[in-house]
Amino acid sequence: AQLIESGGGLVQSGGSVRLSCAASGFAVSNVAMSWARRAPGKGLEWVSSIAIDGTTFYEDTIKGRVTISRDNAKNTVYLQMNSLKPEDTAVYFCATMRSGWGIPPILGEYQYWGPGTGVTVSS
Repeated sequence: AQLIESGGGLVQSGGSVRLSCAASGFAVSNVAMSWARRAPGKGLEWVSSIAIDGTTFYEDTIKGRVTISRDNAKNTVYLQMNSLKPEDTAVYFCATMRSGWGIPPILGEYQYWGPGTGVTVSS
């Protein structure tokens, strides 16, 4: 399994960005997927997940500003982020989830990770 994130960059506060997670070696429709982030000097923070049946989950403080989605034909998972704030600055990772994962996921419930894509929000 391989995951490659893209779409990060420098964004102004209040702006939007769409992150992509292209998968290979498996079908994103067959696994639950998540986005997590690591801000500078901080630990890993779960952002959002999409279950196999398409149900979506969001971290409470970011809910309403982000949307996770999946394009099975492109085998890609997306994270649309709006109304960006400087505190959204982080490296964003996508990951597959092991069966039995919970909300919020614990570290051991993630399975395969991408290398991440950086988002910097300027004030």
